[in-house]
Amino acid sequence: MDLRLLLIAALSAVLGHSRAQQEGSICIKANAQSCGECIQVSEACGWCTDENFLSVGESKSARCDDLESLKARKCAVTKIENPRGNLRIDLNKPVTNRKKDVAEKLKPEQITQIQPQKLTLTLRSGEPQTFQLKFKRAEDYPIDLYYLMDLSFSMKDDLENVKNLGTDLMREMQEITSDFRIGFGSFVEKTVMPYISTTPARLINPCTGNQNCTSPFSYKNVLKLTDKGDEFNRLVSQQQISGNLDSPEGGFDAIMQVAVCEEQIGWRNVTRLLVFSTDAGFHFAGDGKLGGIVLPNDGRCHLTDNMYTMSHYYDYPSIAHLVQKLSDHNIQTIFAVTEEFQPVYKELKNLIPKSAVGTLSSNSSNVIKLIIDAYNSLSSEVILENGRLPEGVSITYKSICKNGVEGTGENGRKCSNISIGDEVSFHISVESSKCPSHGKSEIIKIKPLGFTEEVEVVLNFICECECSKEGESNSEKCYEGNGTFECGACKCNEGRIGRLCECSKDEVRTDDLDANCRKDNGTDICSNNGDCVCGTCECKKRENAAEVYSGPYCECDNFNCDRSNNKLCGGHGRCECRVCICEANYTGSACDCSMDNSTCLAKNGQSCNGRGICECGVCKCTNPKFQGPTCEICPTCPGVCTEHKDCVQCRAFEAGEKKDTCERDCSYFQLIKVKDRDKLPQPTDQSFPLTHCKERDANDCWFYYTYAIRNDTKEVYVVETLECPAGPDIIPIVAGVVAGIVLIGLALLLIWKLLMIIHDRREFAKFEKEKMNAKWDTQGNPIYKSPINQFQNPSYGNKGAAL
Repeated sequence: MDLRLLLIAALSAVLGHSRAQQEGSICIKANAQSCGECIQVSEACGWCTDENFLSVGESKSARCDDLESLKARKCAVTKIENPRGNLRIDLNKPVTNRKKDVAEKLKPEQITQIQPQKLTLTLRSGEPQTFQLKFKRAEDYPIDLYYLMDLSFSMKDDLENVKNLGTDLMREMQEITSDFRIGFGSFVEKTVMPYISTTPARLINPCTGNQNCTSPFSYKNVLKLTDKGDEFNRLVSQQQISGNLDSPEGGFDAIMQVAVCEEQIGWRNVTRLLVFSTDAGFHFAGDGKLGGIVLPNDGRCHLTDNMYTMSHYYDYPSIAHLVQKLSDHNIQTIFAVTEEFQPVYKELKNLIPKSAVGTLSSNSSNVIKLIIDAYNSLSSEVILENGRLPEGVSITYKSICKNGVEGTGENGRKCSNISIGDEVSFHISVESSKCPSHGKSEIIKIKPLGFTEEVEVVLNFICECECSKEGESNSEKCYEGNGTFECGACKCNEGRIGRLCECSKDEVRTDDLDANCRKDNGTDICSNNGDCVCGTCECKKRENAAEVYSGPYCECDNFNCDRSNNKLCGGHGRCECRVCICEANYTGSACDCSMDNSTCLAKNGQSCNGRGICECGVCKCTNPKFQGPTCEICPTCPGVCTEHKDCVQCRAFEAGEKKDTCERDCSYFQLIKVKDRDKLPQPTDQSFPLTHCKERDANDCWFYYTYAIRNDTKEVYVVETLECPAGPDIIPIVAGVVAGIVLIGLALLLIWKLLMIIHDRREFAKFEKEKMNAKWDTQGNPIYKSPINQFQNPSYGNKGAAL
């Protein structure tokens, strides 16, 4: 196992612990009656084998719980049955490092490409087992290639190009492998109407005109796989074209026979390639009804003298049937088809794993390049598949491919772009959700598609606990021997129930037995919190597995005790039969009263600052005006400085409001005078609270003092001299006022003068503008009016014209 697997295992353990509480409820709800039933519920469930583990009223199924809960309920670790699964590698041959140019040649069965080859997993329900599988493409790995060709009339020109395929292809494949074999087969169609003409003449020569064609056939194995390329050329050269009536061909019949007739074809346990060459579509299951063929294909070999003889009896195979047989026989298919049918065969490729599609030229001249390209494409991808899984078993894959590329889900099954010599790995997890009904081992096989190698995985299931092997049949510990005593409890015989198998199923609900389940002859059976089984109360289970009913009549529980701060028993005790059992230093009905008084100590070391009493770790202030955790806060009180100001003033300076009552009211502290403020005590020098004060008297003089409580003695340090402000100097004040008035007057005069100058200049400019706009007539008086008037006779001009 590598480091990744160790990390996965560690992570699984951490996640398993974090799920313990959730799994606990699953274990309880399962109502397991034996250790075997318990361990099948979940990997987190354990069974307590201690005979004295159960309390009164608890059912046998209470022994099944998650591990942490069992420990919390005082079940010793040595008494907890919790078997774990494991993994054992049985066969682990390393992958083969083989070079093509090395003189030593290995047989196919001596080459290993997958590791390990066999392992055994012991599974417990819900607990996955993970192992690593390595795959490495071996260099110079043998290849068997079978060329299956459509010999209907439309492939006539293609046959000519295939006649020399054997030697040419073997020469090209030498670049890939030194161990290459090739075979050849052909197909046309079923030999019944309406696929071919059944007239005697057409059965001899199905072609029209002067064409010489061979009789129609379904499938013929022309050449078994061989390493002789010239033999391939010779036999293929002898082949003749045939013919049929409809366009789709019977290629699926041929593929089925090539896959299942391993001995006749000559397949070895090496890379198996099937090249399917055609220029038409295909018939599939159901099409045989047109010819009156209704029996489904049986998937068996029916070759007689290398000819398929049951084409008239069995229908075409279905695509799914074909996929299964190709996979079972590790055959990789290459569809060499013309451009016209590319879409059809690409859809078929998607349904057949490890298959490829190449475009065949009209005369098959490119068939060798097509085969080489398709082989490289197929061999560069590895896809894992597994056989049928037993009921309740699941498997997941994670791939670690080239350059560290990881894949999960369906992509976890495969790796692409693998070159010869590349090594990839897969992490495979197998998990069981339940034990098989027969209880026996199972075998699953995992293999890469298209390869004959496989991994055999043997699955063993943990269905019973180890302690069950030591069970005592018909034990005296079980009522009158009516059960097997195993794993600390009675496993009742058929028809018996109860913790000690003391009752028959027919006696469960009798009135006499029910009377034993009523407390104080009351009406409630098991306090309505349980069921009466064999005259004994078995308490109900609650949704929350941590909440439990108990007691001989299920009258007790561990969740209905008093609460404090919304916590059961204040979070400082446990609930037993609806009564809080408090931890040390706690008391009260809800364990909410702490007996530790340290929380009441104030900063000055006094309990509640001397202003209250400590109850249950909380200060109860005796003076209602004080509050806070240690009665240190007084919202309505003056400050310390204001409170003691008058007393300090009267005692230090014989002044203030309490001057007359100073001796009576202000003798509660010790007064100490100092010269200046530097001599006052500093907070950093003291181990007790100290307050600095600055107050002002009626004469506006300041005085400084400190107030502190040390060892229940109140001390006041005061500076003995007052700081009074000096009186004002009158002359500078008067001079300043006069100077200010004079300056203000001068400023006003200057402003007035400036405004007048601006006004005069504006008026003069206005005058000059109007002067320029005026137009005077210098030739005469503008108001002069002439005294002369002229008049003309209107008829003067007309008379002169008449003459």
